[in-house]
Amino acid sequence: MMVRYTPGSSPLPHLDRRTLLRIMLAGAGVAATGGLAACGSGGSSSGTESKLVTFGNNLSDQVPKDAITAAVKAFEANSGGLTVTINTKQHEQYQEQINNYLQGKPDDVLAWFAGYRMRFFADQGLTGDLTDLWGKIGGNYSDALKQASTGSDKKQYFVPFTQYPWGMFYRKSVWQERGYAIPKTLDELVALATKMKADGLIPIAFAQKQGWPGMGTFDQLNFRINGYQFHVDLLAGKENWQDKKVKDVFDTWKRLLPFHQENALGREWQEAAQTLQQKKSGMYLLGAFVGQQFPDAEKDDLDFFPFPEINPEHGTDTVEAPIDGYMMAKKPANPEGAIKLLEYLASPEPQLAYLKADPTAVATNQKADTSGYNSLQKKAAEVIKNAKHITQFLDRDTDPGFASEAATNGLIAFIKNPDDIDSVLKGMADQAKNIFK
Repeated sequence: MMVRYTPGSSPLPHLDRRTLLRIMLAGAGVAATGGLAACGSGGSSSGTESKLVTFGNNLSDQVPKDAITAAVKAFEANSGGLTVTINTKQHEQYQEQINNYLQGKPDDVLAWFAGYRMRFFADQGLTGDLTDLWGKIGGNYSDALKQASTGSDKKQYFVPFTQYPWGMFYRKSVWQERGYAIPKTLDELVALATKMKADGLIPIAFAQKQGWPGMGTFDQLNFRINGYQFHVDLLAGKENWQDKKVKDVFDTWKRLLPFHQENALGREWQEAAQTLQQKKSGMYLLGAFVGQQFPDAEKDDLDFFPFPEINPEHGTDTVEAPIDGYMMAKKPANPEGAIKLLEYLASPEPQLAYLKADPTAVATNQKADTSGYNSLQKKAAEVIKNAKHITQFLDRDTDPGFASEAATNGLIAFIKNPDDIDSVLKGMADQAKNIFK
């Protein structure tokens, strides 16, 4: 499965920063177990099941592991006697084994992703209906977050916890020194990039060695040109990759490629981010985790703006902001305890506690006290709050097989030869037909 890459680690698949966050979450204070199969215990019964809640976590990194453990301990202290057993799984194993995990004896509450990935299992009847819980917690979340937590049957199956936005990141000091202004349209973006190039800067930092970063560029262009609904339908196999609308996306990208950092296929995202940090690049389209490549003393100099408008019909109403959160097993051993834990995770306190470990993400609860946010978090929270639609990122919004094969290979082929768009799209369309048939 494709997952978003985590800053500072070895070149894993796209371990989405949020996903990484999850890894961090799961890691916190939970005893690690073997694979998912060993972890899942929610379906088992014991004499103490009414007081025990099992919690399946995919955040195995020590810092987030400690963070989520502390949050769970706080829940236990005020739960009326409930005890939570946290079962931590290595992140990639969790992803690879989750289908069997959910069909076996999963934990009562388990970590996962919003959007398509959540709906995929909800449609199969493998996760619990949380619609009644949303009657209590719905006021904590924006309409866009509720939409991302809703299954095909219009019921809710997911509780959001944390998220982070993608956008065009830049250094405020460089822009102030050069007199650059935030572009509002594609033409203004091209004009700005042209000026940056003349000023001796790399206009747009870019890296594609790890396979996933270019997916973010495709996402931005597709929902800006064709709108949210076409974007999610295309990734769900409901639209044709050879449609003129998709070709328009690649034609637009081709127009922007001359402003992208050269030799992207041999560069990792951290290296591209460092050129932004070193003031060699003017912009970088990436997730907020780009801030991890900045020293603490320079992080306040980092800012971003949503990708500019291309089609006035859709404006900038969609924001890419991957959401990590929790689902409930279809038949939890302790349903009452599971609901109590999920209700707690929907509250501001555990979300803010977690963010102390990863200050590039933001809480999903719109009532969370943001006074402790750094400047980047405040901007991220504002952009997400104002979004009409939220996407998760290509590898979360589509079938894992399509993301890791067709999308990854197709985008690499396009970057290698942007004059061969028709051939690239035919290959992606053919694979989509096989995967989504």
